[in-house]
Amino acid sequence: MTQPKHEVARPPVFHNKPSLWAEIWKKRTLYLFISPFFLLFAVFGIFPIIYSLYLSFHNWSGLGERTFVGLSNFQYLITDAGFWQAVGNTFGIWFLSSIPMLFFALVIAFLLNLPSLTGRGTYRTLFFITNVTSIVAVAIIFETIFSNQYGLMNYLLSLVGIGSLEWMNSSFLIKVVIASMVVWRFVGYNAIIYLAGLQSIPKTLYEAAIIDGANKIQIFFRITIPMLRPIILFTVIMTTIGSMQIFTEPQILLGNSGGVGGAGMTMTLYMYNEGFLNQQFGYASAVSWAMFIIIAVFSLINWKLVQKA
Repeated sequence: MTQPKHEVARPPVFHNKPSLWAEIWKKRTLYLFISPFFLLFAVFGIFPIIYSLYLSFHNWSGLGERTFVGLSNFQYLITDAGFWQAVGNTFGIWFLSSIPMLFFALVIAFLLNLPSLTGRGTYRTLFFITNVTSIVAVAIIFETIFSNQYGLMNYLLSLVGIGSLEWMNSSFLIKVVIASMVVWRFVGYNAIIYLAGLQSIPKTLYEAAIIDGANKIQIFFRITIPMLRPIILFTVIMTTIGSMQIFTEPQILLGNSGGVGGAGMTMTLYMYNEGFLNQQFGYASAVSWAMFIIIAVFSLINWKLVQKA
């Protein structure tokens, strides 16, 4: 009778896992090549963020010693009427610019995506040129178009029997002018993004819908819009963030004062004035962090609303 063989237990083998630093040193050549980006990002990206948080708890004129004041800058911010006027102006310009801009961008994208359209590449280039045009040149042109006395817009209104409008002397019309500049500059940019989203939708979905008897309206609302939802969400969030930080348009068009009654004073322009004109860098830092919170909360609300739509 054969006896069963007993296997001899072998001692466990432990593999020493290399440390993180050992792995970095092993691939040091690769890290050396990408290090310039991280060094510049640390100096011009991370450091200003941390330093602005530090400054927001101090009084500092840009020279001399910094005085610790705790939460005083934030307490003053809550009662600062100028800041809340800037918040209201920013939201007003966002409302007047974002909704028509995204709508026209979607319409342009659909037109560019038509199979019968010839010269599509040329149209794409023409619509995108507005985004890379110098904002200073754009502001000068729009100032001429919306001039109170000899502007092109007032001339066109006179042709249809409407009197001249004081574009630069009205609190509401100033926002309309700034919103028009934003729309003109970014509608082509968003149209190109929508066009890329439209071209990524599989054609088999449209063919299946046509075979099932769906009409164009049903195809649009039940296939195109649901498939474009991630793209729409992206453009809404990016537009919201960009509109909340609008600075160059009102600053060049109206100057640092924001125009008549400060109607064009946005949050970023207000922060710039407090820091670089009034030399209150501590308070300007507090304004920047308040902007960060407002933008984060507002973007989160937009994200939730678009997801549920």
